[in-house]
Amino acid sequence: MLELNLPRQFNAAQYLIDRNVVEGRGERQAIFFGDETYNYTQVLQKVNSCANMLRDLGVEMENRVMLLLRDSPEMIFSFFGAIKLGAVAIPTNIMMKSQDFLHMLNDSRCKVLIVDPVFLPEIEKVLDQAPLCRHVVVTGEEDHGHLSFTRLTKEASFEFETAPTTCDDAAFWLYSGRNPEVLMGAVHHHSHMVYCTQAYAKGILDMTEGDRVLGSFLFFAYGLGNSVYFPFAVGGSTVLIDHRPTPELMYEDLVRYRPTLFFTVPTLLKALADYKRTCREEGKDLPAIDSLRACISSAEFLSEDVYHRFRKEFGAEVLDGTGSTEICHIFLSNRFGQVRPGSTGKPVPGYKMRLLDEDGEPVARGEIGNLLVSGGSTASCYWNMREETKKNMIGEWFVTGDRYVEDEDGFYYFRGRSDDMLRVGGKWLAPQEVEKALDQHVAVSESAVVGRRDKDDLVKPYAFVVLRPGHSPSEKLEEEIKEFVREKIAVYKYPRWIEFTDALPRTQGGKLQRFVLQERVDELHFEN
Repeated sequence: MLELNLPRQFNAAQYLIDRNVVEGRGERQAIFFGDETYNYTQVLQKVNSCANMLRDLGVEMENRVMLLLRDSPEMIFSFFGAIKLGAVAIPTNIMMKSQDFLHMLNDSRCKVLIVDPVFLPEIEKVLDQAPLCRHVVVTGEEDHGHLSFTRLTKEASFEFETAPTTCDDAAFWLYSGRNPEVLMGAVHHHSHMVYCTQAYAKGILDMTEGDRVLGSFLFFAYGLGNSVYFPFAVGGSTVLIDHRPTPELMYEDLVRYRPTLFFTVPTLLKALADYKRTCREEGKDLPAIDSLRACISSAEFLSEDVYHRFRKEFGAEVLDGTGSTEICHIFLSNRFGQVRPGSTGKPVPGYKMRLLDEDGEPVARGEIGNLLVSGGSTASCYWNMREETKKNMIGEWFVTGDRYVEDEDGFYYFRGRSDDMLRVGGKWLAPQEVEKALDQHVAVSESAVVGRRDKDDLVKPYAFVVLRPGHSPSEKLEEEIKEFVREKIAVYKYPRWIEFTDALPRTQGGKLQRFVLQERVDELHFEN
């Protein structure tokens, strides 16, 4: 465990924002966003304006503020503005649907929602069912019938006295999708951002004020660390993008902004490598990318093939690691000079690992066990979920739900989940949620979803579907069902393959034998 030696009275926003100005970095560029730039003095003023705006709207210490925002300066200003006030910021997954937003609004009892106008249609479907949310503040030039973020922050003062929080006060929540039945708010504290910075940003990446980072999806634990508090903790800078992360556009960003650290996921690493190779084979000259000192990959499995393909095309080292919403950031990682492709690396300084068998006993090296993690950035609880907290946060240990094996050299290798959860595109997916959507289709009698690795070893949902009488399998019906599911739940969750079957395997007691279906799909991958 790292010793932070933080004072009892401590506010993360003051540490991450004000401190840079006090220490003379006020004129250094902190944020790049399209053609906009903000130095640290301007960021401090914007954060203070947001804190004043929220206070004027009646937000007090420990109240929650929900942020439904794309990657943008407003996301950063709002996040730290709430924290500086002593309130709790809740970055929210923008890929969710209205019912998910409704749950989080009511579960968090947030007083204020700050929302991008793009997501207003989904919010307005359920806003009348969220009576505790008193104000909706909309970013951009128009208020769309609500309060205007631009107007309110322009009217607010640039001066704000930081709330007298402690390092153990709640600073932000991140909703976890590991429970297939309900999203759960993992409670993180003011000290956690400092801990992750010391452990990973400095301990593994050796980040300094000379680093410029490029990442995405600030509402995830991975993105929040990469692109927000890591660079601010070291006085560096962050690049925010407001477009889809296509390989063509991301390549342009790498050329334009010249980041030193690129945080991404294996899916995009593969797409970038393929894009560059295709351009080269077609005789298209691309500008060189020579600013990167490392790419960091997490959130899904990075195969040896994708690792080597990216290294061949770009030259930069790729450090693969794994983290979780509950731990706040990466706790297992490869490191410079110690990269073993296909592994998730070794424990990050400040974190301890345990691999246990089904009886809770330690396993020997080389044997598969259930991974437990201990470290100073672990969420204290799931909000109002006492039983889930007791089950998953056992003393100092967090039960990850991942199965790993440790080799003789201390490298860890992922060996699947101990539950049925899937990791798709860097995000958790509960098969039961997809099955619930599938089963609502008029032609579907029942369904079961497992994970299938594509040709790049990236996991995608694979559905087995039993049809109702009067319906016959066809390509047309398959596409219709896929589109139906896409309309019901987040797009990344829809099944990429549908296999029609006469029945699903079950025990004598009627319980679904998902492992039988998983073995069948794994054989398909092996055969291909």
